Amino acid sequence: MGANKMTKVRLESDFLELFPDATIAIAVVRGVDNRVEDPEIWPMLQVEIERAAAMVSGAEIAQLPSVAPWRGAFATFGVKPSKYRSSIEAMLRSAQSGRLRSINPLVDLYNTISLRHQLPVGGEDLAKVDGDIRLTRAHGDELFTPLGAAGPESPPPGAVIYRDDDSVICSCWNWREAERTMLSESTTDAVLVIESLPPLDPDAARVAIDDLAALVTRHLGGASRVELLNAANPVVDISAARDMFS
Repeated sequence: MGANKMTKVRLESDFLELFPDATIAIAVVRGVDNRVEDPEIWPMLQVEIERAAAMVSGAEIAQLPSVAPWRGAFATFGVKPSKYRSSIEAMLRSAQSGRLRSINPLVDLYNTISLRHQLPVGGEDLAKVDGDIRLTRAHGDELFTPLGAAGPESPPPGAVIYRDDDSVICSCWNWREAERTMLSESTTDAVLVIESLPPLDPDAARVAIDDLAALVTRHLGGASRVELLNAANPVVDISAARDMFS
């Protein structure tokens, strides 16, 4: 994506018809150093992994207040929640089993926030995004390569997806990221996303995204800007110049 290319994040009407009360909080971060070796980041994530593992010990994860709304949402757009797990459910199960590992600083920081606030969190490299980012529903013929997949796949027809002008960015809302726009050590500009659904308090997403933006700028430098999208504010321009960030 060119530095001066206009880019917006949009909640499309087909998504809002299904989820009119959803809250999407975003942090646009620019000029970060995702190669930094900060000795505080992994221990911070480890603390949240241990807390989450203790919380879910003996619990039915699918019925947790942080997970159940997502299971309901995934069923609403026609996929099996036990097969397509929301990112927060996957995170909690990974914490429970001890499978969470360090990936890179940006991802470690957003995983920290996801566990701390019990909300789905994701992120995309803005240099790899083509045009506007749209939260919409899949036709089912879009091709993309999910993280860890052997080759291209298509999302289930009707599934909620993030996409740009090229194709899918994240399938089944927050289930599986695309390899094309993943955050890597070379990422300097990114959009980070936190999502909330009723009955969770929509303010929780704003609190979490503020926490995440502060952590990123504190540990990785750069500048950040936070925005909230919902039915009343479905479009946000994220192509503002760097000097508009603080």
